[in-house]
Amino acid sequence: MFEKQRQEAGDHSQQIQATTAIFNYGIDEKRAREIVDEKLQEVINGYSQEAHAIAESRIRQFANDLIPKLVKDSLLDELKDPCIQILLIEAQKTAASTERPVDYKLLSELLIHRIKKGNDRTVRAGVRRAVEIVDEVTDEALLGLTVAHSVTNFIPTNGNIEDGIKALANLFNQVIYDTLPSGNLWIEHLDILDTLRINQVGSLKKLNQFYALLLPGYLDVGIDKATDDFQKAQELIKESELPPDILCDHELRPGYARLRIISVDRLDLVIITSRKLVNIDGQIVSLPIQLRLSDDQKLAMENIYALYNTESSLRDDNIAAFFKMWDTYESLKNLKEWWDSIPIAFTITAVGRVLAHANAQRCDSTLPALD
Repeated sequence: MFEKQRQEAGDHSQQIQATTAIFNYGIDEKRAREIVDEKLQEVINGYSQEAHAIAESRIRQFANDLIPKLVKDSLLDELKDPCIQILLIEAQKTAASTERPVDYKLLSELLIHRIKKGNDRTVRAGVRRAVEIVDEVTDEALLGLTVAHSVTNFIPTNGNIEDGIKALANLFNQVIYDTLPSGNLWIEHLDILDTLRINQVGSLKKLNQFYALLLPGYLDVGIDKATDDFQKAQELIKESELPPDILCDHELRPGYARLRIISVDRLDLVIITSRKLVNIDGQIVSLPIQLRLSDDQKLAMENIYALYNTESSLRDDNIAAFFKMWDTYESLKNLKEWWDSIPIAFTITAVGRVLAHANAQRCDSTLPALD
């Protein structure tokens, strides 16, 4: 790029115009490693000669995890930002002070998250504090924090109940990578580190109560197929051109139907399959396409939901049936027993969220980014 300059002078005067060239070089992997090495030297210069080798080895383990992630996500150029370089130095300091290999992966996940969410100052503050305490969190406290965060932040998107439970079982099979902590010392430890806040008054909802709120589309009673309301629901589906199978047999209650959704409040997550005629080499072919619901279709879904039976005792039976299915998966059964035994209520802070999310993504790279 060149900065444009404008210069004026009187008649017969000589004009000399200077331009300042600004060269915007991209950062490749080689240059990224050079930047890491430059900052490494700044960090280890603060240590004694005897500590140099240990610190350098640990920081390089961190860099060997970070650089490939930056390459994969096309984020190398973000290393130009001075505030990212400052955070890089802080992460290197923490890496130098910890012998736990998982911490190097956590630090790289935190930097990636900071780069992707850089405009959010709450995220900035949370990541900076999380980077500072990575080497202070105990193994069991980190595990407990990660699992608690996963309970409150990850829900299945599949409207099929069995598929949704399988998705949750797979998630917790990965994030419960060790024996879950017991007692309250791990909670008090996390409170000291500003990753959660203990609530001295309330208590945590039991897991079945919690998921009953998260997944009403699975657990609400549905529509009795022997009633006029079921016919009304089918007419609404036909009028709004919804796929017929969006109203399915209720897996938890024979003789009833339900919408294949997790919640009527999350219709933006629903994707329906339609078909589109395409000309391929002179032949008209019908291909499946995936679409979001239109406003009219969302309204039709809400109207169908309003036809549901609302008898609380029937819903309680559904919840019991759901958790009978739940307990057939070892990871989910262990999760429920652990969650229901937690002795103190707490809320996870912004610092705890970014730290727990980074650890969850370390366990399962397919998890979505933290909002």
